[in-house]
Amino acid sequence: MFKTKPIRPDVGAIDTLIGPQVTIRGDVVFSGGLYVEGHIQGKVIAESGERAVLTLAEQGSIEGEVQAPVVVINGRMVGDVHAHERIELAPKARIHGNLHYKVVEMSAGAQLTGHLVHADAAAVAPREGSALPEAWAADA
Repeated sequence: MFKTKPIRPDVGAIDTLIGPQVTIRGDVVFSGGLYVEGHIQGKVIAESGERAVLTLAEQGSIEGEVQAPVVVINGRMVGDVHAHERIELAPKARIHGNLHYKVVEMSAGAQLTGHLVHADAAAVAPREGSALPEAWAADA
């Protein structure tokens, strides 16, 4: 009678599932929705120009660099994450690496050992010998 609305409409459908008994040693290139319950040792890269969402489940793990427009992490991640649009850290997320993002959402309980680097940070990086980034120094 009633259709349930998805909680996160931007996450979308799951096109590929890596189950809990699967370990992949090597790079993974994907588009669409990739849901990881297993383990990946290698890079996970979304195809350029394609809509892509990577979801790392609570029992899943990735050891390697991740590049995707939307990344949702609730498992263990070792390596840098480059989320071109948005990254969401769920309560069970355990990340050892730097997060490069435009928008970040971090739930209570998520743990990050590394740096949060905003996508625009390179544009306002401090000049050598300068205490403040140039954009901030003009306001000071």
